[in-house]
Amino acid sequence: MPKVEVESERCKSCGICLTVCPKKVLRIGSRANSKGYYFVEAAQPDQCIGCTLCGMVCPDIALKIYK
Repeated sequence: MPKVEVESERCKSCGICLTVCPKKVLRIGSRANSKGYYFVEAAQPDQCIGCTLCGMVCPDIALKIYK
C-alpha cells in the first residue's frame, strides 16, 4: 500500500500538491511548522494510489511517496 510522508519543516503551504492529487489525499493541516507555515498532511492516506504526482510538483521537495 502506498504511503505519503510529509517533511513538515520543508513545506511552505503552497498547495500545488493538493491540485494534482487525483484522489484528494492531501490537505493543509491545522499545525504550523517552526517557520509558521501550516504544512500539508495526508487526510485520506488509504486513498493514495502511489502516482507520485504530488512529490513531482512540490517545489520544496517536502513529500516522499513510498510504494
